[in-house]
Amino acid sequence: MDKRPQHAPLWGISTHNNEMMVAQRPISEVANIIGRTPFYLYDRQLLTKRVTELKAYLPDPLKLHYAIKANPMPAVVNHMAGIVDGLDVASQLELHTALNSGMSTDNISFAGPGKQDHELQSAIAAGILINVESAHELQRIVKISQQLHCTARVALRVNPDYELKTSGMKMSGGPKQFGIDAEQIPDILKNWPNSLQFCGFHIFSGSQNLRSEAIVDAQTKTFALAESLAQFAPTPISTLNIGGGLGIPYFPGENRLDLEPIRDNLQKLINQHHKALNHCELVIELGRYLVGEAGVYISRIIDIKESRGTTFYIVDGGLHHHLANSGNFGQVIRKNYPVLLANKVSDTTLQPVQVVGPLCTPLDILGDKVMLPAAQVGDLIAITQSGAYGPTASPQQFLSHPSVTELLL
Repeated sequence: MDKRPQHAPLWGISTHNNEMMVAQRPISEVANIIGRTPFYLYDRQLLTKRVTELKAYLPDPLKLHYAIKANPMPAVVNHMAGIVDGLDVASQLELHTALNSGMSTDNISFAGPGKQDHELQSAIAAGILINVESAHELQRIVKISQQLHCTARVALRVNPDYELKTSGMKMSGGPKQFGIDAEQIPDILKNWPNSLQFCGFHIFSGSQNLRSEAIVDAQTKTFALAESLAQFAPTPISTLNIGGGLGIPYFPGENRLDLEPIRDNLQKLINQHHKALNHCELVIELGRYLVGEAGVYISRIIDIKESRGTTFYIVDGGLHHHLANSGNFGQVIRKNYPVLLANKVSDTTLQPVQVVGPLCTPLDILGDKVMLPAAQVGDLIAITQSGAYGPTASPQQFLSHPSVTELLL
């Protein structure tokens, strides 16, 4: 039986009375429940489905951690905490969110360059694993742990000499603010401070990759690098975080990531490095891949205008809520996320339109030359693939428009 995770088109949207259904409710009903637009809606059933299927498919003993930065909404984090094996945080507020979720501190880790002393203090006092980004940060951890009379649990984040090729965001190879250069790790380990508990390595090469061969290559190098560095460790490594990198399709022409070669290679690597990593907990850390397709951004058309042959649907949402969709969050050439007229999804007569927001800037584009049905003022526009890097990755204070509402159903 094929156990590969199954993916319904447009993250499981069905139709009812020509309306988009989200979390088993017509979108107009959800809009009435929330009471205003724009809003983000996340589907807990889709979150559970993605995690459950992925955990069943990936080889044992690999553990699945959720990177909170992808979507730190407390309700989402609380839900994810009940179905994944651990949580990864990137700030003190995310740490508090993780602790509030009920996740065991043994399964929470903290990564990110430039951690401040109060953040390190919180992490040490809570007993979570700190992924160290520099030699200076390590010295500060020693000092703070001594002041607190606590033994800090730490792993070294490694900046390898390779990168995750074709990655949306490359986080390794060459000079990087992330992690300690691999060639510096042996000297740090040889002079390890006895006051700290050494746990292992965090090796994160990049994110948002849709090429399985690139991920296979990076993971193969990651296991080899971890084994080579482990020989310098003061104690056997107890954890190895191999990062993530698994991407989701956003734009026309993009294909879904093929997990089969990744799974097969991971099983091969686990067997190959079994002796060196025998007592080591192996962690894959994912964010966008777990939550990105379980979210939708909804805004309402407030004006329709014609300008020199172009039809504009002007909506009450925009780049201040969804920067990534506007093309201003790392895209070199702007491409459209999937855009739907949410209350007329079955209409087949389409026309080219510009979907734009209310902000006084030409950058506020939600859909550029998209094909949509004829609309009326009050209709709802849906942007799918919006479960990751939405509100908290957007400039919500820009031009002083209201902040966006979020709901998990």
